[in-house]
Amino acid sequence: MMLTLEKNLNFAPKNLNHIHLMGICGTGMAALAGMLQTSGCKVTGSDSQVYPPMSTFLSDLNIPVGSGYSADNLNPAPDLVIVGNVITRKNPEAKALATLDIPYLSFPQALSHFYIQSRTSLVISGTHGKTTTCSLLATALYHAGLDPSFMIGGIVGQFGTNFRLGNGEHFIAEGDEYDTAFFDKESKFLHYRPKVAVITSVEFDHADIFSDLEAIKRSFKKFVALLPDDGLLIANFDDQNVVEIAAEAPCAVQSYGLDPSFTWSIDNIRVENAISHFDVIKAGTPWATMTVGLPGRHNCLNSLAVCAIMHHLGVPPSTINKGLTCFAGVKRRQEVRGIERGITVIDDFAHHPTAVRETLAALKSGYSDRRLVAVFEPRTNSSRRAIFQDDYAGAFDAADLILLREPTPIEGLAKEELFSAARLAADLISTRELLAEAFPTTDDILNRLKSILQEGDVVAILSNGGFDNIHTRLLEQIRISPGKQ
Repeated sequence: MMLTLEKNLNFAPKNLNHIHLMGICGTGMAALAGMLQTSGCKVTGSDSQVYPPMSTFLSDLNIPVGSGYSADNLNPAPDLVIVGNVITRKNPEAKALATLDIPYLSFPQALSHFYIQSRTSLVISGTHGKTTTCSLLATALYHAGLDPSFMIGGIVGQFGTNFRLGNGEHFIAEGDEYDTAFFDKESKFLHYRPKVAVITSVEFDHADIFSDLEAIKRSFKKFVALLPDDGLLIANFDDQNVVEIAAEAPCAVQSYGLDPSFTWSIDNIRVENAISHFDVIKAGTPWATMTVGLPGRHNCLNSLAVCAIMHHLGVPPSTINKGLTCFAGVKRRQEVRGIERGITVIDDFAHHPTAVRETLAALKSGYSDRRLVAVFEPRTNSSRRAIFQDDYAGAFDAADLILLREPTPIEGLAKEELFSAARLAADLISTRELLAEAFPTTDDILNRLKSILQEGDVVAILSNGGFDNIHTRLLEQIRISPGKQ
């Protein structure tokens, strides 16, 4: 029999003292735990993946975390259980919850109930750029004196955290299209009550959740339909999928992108020392010049979306530019992890072919006079499948050398359904005339890097996971070994 939870217990009780989070070590769940504790609740949690940095983050907050899932974690019974997306119907703690008379919420439901519904919701959605755009917006609103609250999928440099409870009226939410929980298979962003929304892009991704691109577009159309009549949709019209979805909006739509016919567009991008300067065109007329501490056209477009939101909120261009100029980056988004012996090691979350292509192009523009070495680990459910095998062949053109790691196979899939790093390396060599190699392990990649790196190289490590701590290990390896430097 399939595990089900009582629907009449899916609510937040009025009297709350103790809240328990199942799957607390997820980035969003840990942030929510911190927010709830800041709000005065006793918070506990459980997870099977209790290790740094989230274990340290929670420990610093004095939030107790049970290692592993067990019915014992629900004794004594909390007033509310928040069920993370990582929890499955087979989870022993979820099975115990199903037998108890304890109210429960999903992570998006809890975020909405406790923090979004009482504020003006600004939701950044799209296949790419959500975390960076949210972080740019949070930083710019803060410097404008609007004191925002936010929950973001990365550590924002300005604040040193991925959540904040401000005194202003705005809540910035990263609008994730991934599913909500085992008892709610709809997208998370459908819970976020958008008043102003951004769609940066829409492509096929999350093959474990969506059957095809049309399924993803249906979810985005549901999201757009949530906007009120007096709301605003800011949509990247460079993307025809976004154009199609925006047509469903019940409110005003402002387009943005590269075409000067859009409501908002950019022109004259200049990159100096990994800092971008660009001109903003509003309705065909020059509006302002902006500066942001990130290289790349896609980051200028992310900043342009922030300009559109802040203009809508009544913030003048000079104040917007001050916020963008002060932007201190986001962990794991073009983050410089260290420089040793003149070699720069950069960490980035890029894993979808489009994100890989744009990230590498941005880094090449920011470090135009240096050799760019791309190290890529396919880790997501989609990237480990053959779905994007051919698309990846066009994603590495900006790199001077590409090192690829063979991914861990997805259980139950035939070999022909799986991504092959060896095949991609061969395609990059034969069709793009690029230097590419594939390796079975991270250790093999580190050994190869040891033999080839030289002073001035920039190593871009692309993965949405820990990649066997390759960044720290590589920096230490360069530090203690002269190699070719």
